[in-house]
Amino acid sequence: MYKISTLNKISPAGLARFTDAYEIADGTNGIDGSAGVLVRSQAMHDMKFDESLLSIARAGAGVNNIPLELCADRGIVVFNTPGANANAVKELVVGALVLAARNLDKAIAWTNAFAGNESDNIGKEVEKGKSKFAGSELKGKTISVFGLGAIGILVCNAAVDLGMNVIGYDPYIGVPSALRLDASVKIEEKPEVALAKSDYVSLHLPSLPSTNGMFNAELLSNIKPGAIFLNFSRDKLIDESAMIDALESGKVSKYITDFATNGIIGREDVVCMPHLGASTEEAEDNCAMMAAEEIMDYLENGNIKNSVNFPTVNLGPIGNQTRVAIITKNEPYPVKLAAAMFADKNITAIAGATRGEYGYALLATDDNIAEIPKVPEVLRVRVLTTD
Repeated sequence: MYKISTLNKISPAGLARFTDAYEIADGTNGIDGSAGVLVRSQAMHDMKFDESLLSIARAGAGVNNIPLELCADRGIVVFNTPGANANAVKELVVGALVLAARNLDKAIAWTNAFAGNESDNIGKEVEKGKSKFAGSELKGKTISVFGLGAIGILVCNAAVDLGMNVIGYDPYIGVPSALRLDASVKIEEKPEVALAKSDYVSLHLPSLPSTNGMFNAELLSNIKPGAIFLNFSRDKLIDESAMIDALESGKVSKYITDFATNGIIGREDVVCMPHLGASTEEAEDNCAMMAAEEIMDYLENGNIKNSVNFPTVNLGPIGNQTRVAIITKNEPYPVKLAAAMFADKNITAIAGATRGEYGYALLATDDNIAEIPKVPEVLRVRVLTTD
């Protein structure tokens, strides 16, 4: 029986994925004895992890709330759920584009200001202000999308469908992602060039040391005057003081984000809302189901998919064999090491890879595993059976 602790509210659709081999527990008061943890936004940096903890799955994309390096050193595999909430975020971005282009936020505020007015001509009174909110169409405008992962690709393709000219920026875009992009999307290698051409900018980058504060005064100085800037990605990507300066100078005409701070709330040129990107019933279900399946596949089969601190390794279902899962550090060849550790066994399949200084090897055998050789580079070994 595997104990799975939940932090935050996890969709019942995800919890329903677990079989009778799992015990679901509320981890609010601690996660001792848990083989896995399902989490959304709760900070885990100050939590204590005991030896039983094997996996953490974030029902969402960002993992800033999880101590990744500590987990890697303890042999705890951390998963996220890339793409599970992508459509929800894309739809919010499309809504924000329309809101910005047509000045809907100000038009709605104007109309609501008439609340309590008893005039019989309220409709005409509201209409008198219509000309102040005349906007522009998205068709023919240029948008730069920074970050071409699951969300960024959907935003690009949706913008194409709206008749926009689309520029994509992502120095690490892979072939699978590129193949999902509409052929009309132009890839730009220099962020300053993309900004200079854009009427709209939409961010979909992860928060990393290389991207945090990326949109600073120097980079924003290149933006096309009057551009509208959307950030439904991560607040740390923006140097807020630089963004406020860009707003006050008119370089950026409007900033739309779901990351609220004291510095931007209430500004006329900012539309700020709660962090709603993935807040749909469908997205929460999708994220929870994917997270549950990732944990189950790892605990039962030893397979790793969508981990943020260990490499992808997959041998499929375990069947009636025994498997040995080996987590390493500072070992460039984990497969070779695993084969040497169990050279006296009949190894029927083996796979492995590295991610940075950490590695993972998974082997299958028909033999029983009674002893585990001790090797300095090995952080953790698990023996999996179907018994």
